[in-house]
Amino acid sequence: MLTNALREEGMARNKAEAEANEDRYRAPALDKGLDILEHLAGLEEGISQAEIAAALDRKPNEIYRMLDRLVKRGYVVRTSVDQYQLSLKLFELTHRHSPMRRLVVQSMPHLRQFAEAAQQGGHIALFERGGLTAIAQVDAPGYWGFGIRVGARFALRDSSSGHVLLAFASPQDRQFMLEQSEGEETALSAEMQDNLTRIREQGYEIMPSQQVEGVYNIAVPLLNSGGQAIAALACPWVKHLDHMNNPSREAVLELLFRTAESIRSGNTDT
Repeated sequence: MLTNALREEGMARNKAEAEANEDRYRAPALDKGLDILEHLAGLEEGISQAEIAAALDRKPNEIYRMLDRLVKRGYVVRTSVDQYQLSLKLFELTHRHSPMRRLVVQSMPHLRQFAEAAQQGGHIALFERGGLTAIAQVDAPGYWGFGIRVGARFALRDSSSGHVLLAFASPQDRQFMLEQSEGEETALSAEMQDNLTRIREQGYEIMPSQQVEGVYNIAVPLLNSGGQAIAALACPWVKHLDHMNNPSREAVLELLFRTAESIRSGNTDT
């Protein structure tokens, strides 16, 4: 009996110590902020402060300061109708860490196979810090070609990659990208909106380069499981006058589709 009593007393003491240690390292404000981010991450549309509070079983005044800080730090966007939605900042942060490196490492063998088959250079670009950045690139085989350097930055609206990323973004993410874009208007013209709808329906963009005459930019999306583009796979296509079997733009587009699927699935055969 005494042994059992001592055992129970010891277990109760250990439990109390564990609870005390847990309380000692609690950070209620941090928990509150993470709760807000996790809740917004599961929503397609923005919601009001009162709706966020109700979902978290809190009063609106309990989350006001934290919500204000999340907006000021760029993690949450406040809309013109006083609703809140998650920004792309968390997405951008993940690309500074290992997921982006894994994407580059996983993509390079497929990019090399694409370049060999297409006789063209290719690259992968994503949106960060207000513009597009090339994170991976391969040169065309042979002694000359046209390509984009790794780390090169270019505008969102002036390239096939940017059009693809806009077309396959959610309305909230698209608005965020437009607002963050360097030196660009946030509103889309009716023509541009129609163009993005067309791109989403057909799954690609082909357009003359806005920087170099004679180059056609071809791009397809690298999609996540939710059907949104995490990056664009692109080729600056140029016609080779010294090769009779130079793959056409249409043939290169098909190779891009196959390469994007291989990157997504991890298949080594393109």
